Amino acid sequence: MQKKKHNTTHLKRHDVHQVIIIGSGPAGFTAALYTARANLSPILFEGDQPGGQLTITTEVENYPGFEHGIQGPELMEVLRKQAQRFGTVSKFETITAVDLSKRPFTITAGDKKYHTESLIIATGARAKLLNLPSEELYMGYGVSACATCDGFFFKNQDVLVVGGGDTAMEESNYLTRFCSSVTIVHRRDEFRASKIMFDRAKANPKIHWRTNQEIIEVLGNTDERGRKVVTGAVLRNTETGTTETVPTNGIFIAIGHAPNTELFRGLIDMNDHGYIETKGKTSFTNIAGVFACGDCQDHVYRQAVTAAGTGCIAAIDAERWLEANPLIYGYEPTNDVTDIIMEAEIPHHA
Repeated sequence: MQKKKHNTTHLKRHDVHQVIIIGSGPAGFTAALYTARANLSPILFEGDQPGGQLTITTEVENYPGFEHGIQGPELMEVLRKQAQRFGTVSKFETITAVDLSKRPFTITAGDKKYHTESLIIATGARAKLLNLPSEELYMGYGVSACATCDGFFFKNQDVLVVGGGDTAMEESNYLTRFCSSVTIVHRRDEFRASKIMFDRAKANPKIHWRTNQEIIEVLGNTDERGRKVVTGAVLRNTETGTTETVPTNGIFIAIGHAPNTELFRGLIDMNDHGYIETKGKTSFTNIAGVFACGDCQDHVYRQAVTAAGTGCIAAIDAERWLEANPLIYGYEPTNDVTDIIMEAEIPHHA
């Protein structure tokens, strides 16, 4: 039976990339490294925050392989150069639209369109912040959105934690391992935290409470080495409007995270909070040929090293899926081939 010419895309093999990666944090760079080493010639879109959240982090001491720690931006540059060494092409463009309705997928960046046989989503997440100029000024220099990442730096010091949910309770309890005292600042006198988490925090003698209060300014100066440091915060009473200055060595913002998945809303399965849903322990999404890794699908761990691990998973999943589902260029596939391409089973791993 003679094959028909494809009447819709008219794309030739050289017009289509094997894999495109959106996102340039540890997940995106690791996915790029592995797909590049598999000779898939990945294109990586770094977006409007090249390097992801770690570019606003100072000292990183919990990423394996760096005995004495490493600065966040420096770590991202190391990962970028390592991925590029094997052929990854970085594009400092922001994706504005995606079409996942048919393969090859179409990715739009401004007035440019790119086509790809497979897509790895590694767009990460962002911490919800207070949106204060002074908060931004001291981010990474006493203001943090990750107790697990930065708590160690506040040994025997006094810190504030902002929030009233499970994240705030969990991070406050964690910080008491290092800090002399932890004070939870919350805008109301009622808490969204689950009873078990709230009770655990209430029972911790190192945790103190400031309810019906909010931070309106972060205070700080420079130390003897010329580094910015936090020295206090201005609190405002949400009932009376009165303000008070309190001393503190650090401020942890724990009011939640938001995944950077708005681009894919309505196109791909997500949970109620906007995190992309993946199948089991794989990176497969509900769309064949589309994979997700890092903080855009992980709302539990949110660590650089776990993001890198899922980036590796996504790359291996994509490589195996592409091998099992070759795209036929210039011809209309038969029904059998279409079924293989669009409804591929997750490959069994050895």
